[in-house]
Amino acid sequence: MDHEQALLRSLHELAPEELRRVLLATPERDVRALDTHWPAWAHAGQRPPDDDWHIWVMLAGRGFGKTRAGAEWVSEKARTMPEARIALVAATPGEARRVMIEGPSGLLAVAADGAERRGIRWEPSLGRLTFAGGATAFVHSGANPEGLRGPEHHFAWCDELAKWKYGEATWNNLQLGLRAGARSQAVVTTTPRAVPVLRAILAMANVALTGGACRDNPHLSPDFVTMIEALHAGTRLARQELDGKLLDDVDGALFPRDLLARSRAPAPRRDDLVRVVIGVDPPATAGGDACGILVCGLDATGCGWVLADCSGAGLSPDQWARKVARAAETWRADRVVAESNQGGEMVTTVLRGAGLKLRVKRVHARVGKAARAAPLEPFFARGEAKLAGCFPELEDELAGLSLDGYAGPGRSPDRADAMVWALTELLLNAPAPPAVRRL
Repeated sequence: MDHEQALLRSLHELAPEELRRVLLATPERDVRALDTHWPAWAHAGQRPPDDDWHIWVMLAGRGFGKTRAGAEWVSEKARTMPEARIALVAATPGEARRVMIEGPSGLLAVAADGAERRGIRWEPSLGRLTFAGGATAFVHSGANPEGLRGPEHHFAWCDELAKWKYGEATWNNLQLGLRAGARSQAVVTTTPRAVPVLRAILAMANVALTGGACRDNPHLSPDFVTMIEALHAGTRLARQELDGKLLDDVDGALFPRDLLARSRAPAPRRDDLVRVVIGVDPPATAGGDACGILVCGLDATGCGWVLADCSGAGLSPDQWARKVARAAETWRADRVVAESNQGGEMVTTVLRGAGLKLRVKRVHARVGKAARAAPLEPFFARGEAKLAGCFPELEDELAGLSLDGYAGPGRSPDRADAMVWALTELLLNAPAPPAVRRL
């Protein structure tokens, strides 16, 4: 095993012509062994961190190699346990056959050698696959939960679980029958979607979670990855289907993802903006939370805009202050609004030391972050606040805000808080327009 892995590592470092010469000079036995040695080819996320789990969930984008990983895991179990009964569960029987069994990365394709391939017997009419060593796999469907009521299995491979028509019922019946042998296990390979059954599985104990993005597969064509990412750049579809991110709204979200998607619009020209403000949420320490730095503007119609996210993590006070100063200069901002709970006068001093010359307004947080954000939600709902493009990390934080608190990524919604400070200055604290007073 170590020999093949060392050989593969050395081959990865060769130029194409050198690689060709080396392979031609390598004994055919070694080349064949390398070609069928899955641990040497598997990339991060295609193998579980260890074997101490009941369920392994691989959340990954399209093209990541989920099918290959699932098929290799099943094949390994079939080799090591000849008496194994394995459930193969897909959205439909047709998908199980087309992807899990007969596909280019399916069970028939990944059989380790010629003898193993010749020993496999696939009976489509019965939905039964018998491995060379005697283990048996049975096709089941997420559209037919009752088909899993009764059969017992040692292992299960569940593909594209987020697409199952009756996900919860199918999963529950599968788990009730996953009781053969002393240590049953199930692998779930799926592109993430925020369906109840997937959320429930991820909340269970003894679950291993791996995965990654389409671009993480080193065996995909770089041209394909570049093309597909350019085609869907910044969209919710890309984050879910290509990056393998589980996108969800918390209960009572102030800024549901659908609202954020509707708020997206082409960026205005700087000359069409009457004001630009930089919102800053400084971190308590350099090794703590990110420093939220959001650029927001106001156009002549009174619409607020999120223009740029210049936030950064792991920054010293001088580093984040310089980022603020550069953003202010780039966008010709007229004011910086910075939360001063953590630093007080120090915040202004640090910004001045970084060369910032425009006015700094220090604000003090007296209520929680969600409560500060709530007054801005109606502006987005009415189309009076917009996102000038896609801001994935900011949007993840906004989608995690509710009046019950914060349930998004990280410990604190630093980007969202910086946006709130800037838009509050522009939309809620703006001076009233001049009016004629009757004497």
